[in-house]
Amino acid sequence: MKRILYTIIILAGLAGRASAQNSFNAEEFQANLGKTKTLCDVVSSIKIFSDTLTLINMGGDYPRQKYTIAVKGNKIVLDWANLTGKQMCVTGVLEMHKGRPEIVAAQPGQIDFGDSPKKTNK
Repeated sequence: MKRILYTIIILAGLAGRASAQNSFNAEEFQANLGKTKTLCDVVSSIKIFSDTLTLINMGGDYPRQKYTIAVKGNKIVLDWANLTGKQMCVTGVLEMHKGRPEIVAAQPGQIDFGDSPKKTNK
């Protein structure tokens, strides 16, 4: 009985942690357009267009990504070569670009690789 109870407690804790990661939901994204939110997912692919524009596809490769992070400017410096497959959280304004969900990031504080993202609701 203790073993079952212990398993249930662990599963409940993991479920709570997963929901705290603010994973992508298309309906919630649409409902929160223009608001600042934090979303977390796995980096699937990266496309560097120039030293001031990089697109990071989250939760799937282009064109089947859940959403895209548009990294603009040169203030954000990341290890681009080793970013694919890592869990990443991004805080920014939820936007649509050419009919696809996107968050624009221009400041280093908008991207986090930690376990618990910043809670931002504006």
